[in-house]
Amino acid sequence: MGIIKGCFSFIAGTVTGVYVAQNYKVPDIAKLADTFLFVAKVTEQTYRKPDNNKKDENDD
Repeated sequence: MGIIKGCFSFIAGTVTGVYVAQNYKVPDIAKLADTFLFVAKVTEQTYRKPDNNKKDENDD
């Protein structure tokens, strides 16, 4: 009885997830994550402070 009680929420969540994925238009999470990472990278590059510790190429 303990195994059934412990796995009930996992099984119920899996069944609910399968039902929702089959019957509703669910967005692709991997695609959303890639888009978010791209936007974060562009934002970081745009607002990054200039690096003052960079050596000039002529100072070798």
